[in-house]
Amino acid sequence: MAEPDGTMTLPDPSVDYRDPPAFSVAGGGHSFTLHPEGRERLASLVALIDGARETLELCFYMFQADHTGTEVRGALVRAAQRGVDVRLIVDAFGTDAEPSFFDPLLSAGGNFSMFSPRWNVRYLIRNHQKFAIADRAKVMTGGFNVSDHYFAPPQKNGWNDLGVTIEGPVVASFVAWFRELERWVDNGGSQFLAIRRLVRDWNEGDDSVQLLLGGPTRITSAWARRVKLDIARGKRLDLVMAYFSPPRSMRRLIRQLAQRGSARLVMAGKSDNTTTIGASRALYGPLLRSGVQVAEFEPCKLHTKLLVIDDVTYFGSANFDMRSIRLNLELMVRVEDAELARQVRGLIDHLERSSKPVTLEWYRREATLFSRIRWRISWFLVSVLDYTVARRLNLGV
Repeated sequence: MAEPDGTMTLPDPSVDYRDPPAFSVAGGGHSFTLHPEGRERLASLVALIDGARETLELCFYMFQADHTGTEVRGALVRAAQRGVDVRLIVDAFGTDAEPSFFDPLLSAGGNFSMFSPRWNVRYLIRNHQKFAIADRAKVMTGGFNVSDHYFAPPQKNGWNDLGVTIEGPVVASFVAWFRELERWVDNGGSQFLAIRRLVRDWNEGDDSVQLLLGGPTRITSAWARRVKLDIARGKRLDLVMAYFSPPRSMRRLIRQLAQRGSARLVMAGKSDNTTTIGASRALYGPLLRSGVQVAEFEPCKLHTKLLVIDDVTYFGSANFDMRSIRLNLELMVRVEDAELARQVRGLIDHLERSSKPVTLEWYRREATLFSRIRWRISWFLVSVLDYTVARRLNLGV
C-alpha cells in the first residue's frame, strides 16, 4: 500500500498478529456489529454506503485523497447518482484532501462542507468525530478515519482500530446531532459559543444505549464525566486507548478502582507520534503501584478507543487525553449490556495477548533518570503546552 508521499509500505513478516473477525451482539433494543479488522471494516463502510437508498449523512475528522479516500468517494458518488441525498462534513484541520477532491461528489448532486474552514484563532478546535448514517436507520462509528493507514493490516503497521455498526433507536440521536453540526457549518462555522451550547445542552437521555458528546468547554466533557461516574462506582475496568494522558482526577479514580477490584489498561507500544507514548509512560508508576495492570500493544500502531466498566461498554472517537476530554468535538456511545461487555472483553483479551506486559520490574528497569525526564517532557508537551495554548486561543480563558 502506498504512503501519502508515494512510497510503498512493505509487509513485515515478523508480525504474526491477526485482528479477529467481525462479530455481532444484540442488546438494549439494538444490534451491534464490531469490525476489528481493517479490510473488513472498509468493506463494511463501502457496503453501508452502497446499500443506502434515501439518505447518507457522514462526518469524518480525516478524509484523505489516497486509495481508500478515492474508493469511499466513489461509493458516495454512486449513491448520489442513484438519487440518494448525500451529505458529507470533514474537518479542515484533519483532512489533507483539497476541496477539489470532492468535486465529483458535488457534480453528482451530493453536498460537501468543511468544519471550521477559515484560519483564525478558533482553528485549533477539531471535529474529531467519525460516523456514517445510512437511511437514518443504521450508523457506523468508531475511531477510524477515511485514510489508507486506518485499514492497512498489522503487517504494514496500519492503525489497529475499531468500527461499530449500530441499528436501533440511538441512530435517531446521531441523525439529530448531524443536523446540528450541518446547521452550524452552514451558518459560517464561526460561532464557537454556539457549538459549545450545542454540546452543553445535548440531551443523551437515560436509555441503556446513549450517544454522549464532548466539545470545547471549561470543564470535563459530558462523555468523560459519565465515564468518571462509572469508574467511581465500578469494580472492573478494561481499557484500550491510543492516547492516554488524562487529568489527575481520572487517574486517581482508576487507581482506586484497581484497589477495590481490577483495572487493565492496554496502551500503545507504537504510534505515529512517540511523544504520546512517552506521555503515557510518565504516568505508569503510580498506576502500577496501585495494582493497575498495564500492557503495551506492539504488533502495529494502536488507535482503538474502547472501555468496559463492569457491564458498561464505551466506544467512539475520544482518547483519554486533555484534548479529547476538554477541547475536541468527540462522541462516545455508552451501552449497558452484560453480553456486549463480555464479548468486548474477549476482544481486549486478544489485544493483550499480543502486548508487552508493563510490570513494576519493567518500570524500575526502564525508568532511568534520562527516560523519566524524556517522558515528563512528552507529558508536558501533550497535556500542558498543546492543551493550554489551544484552550486559551479557543476559549479565551
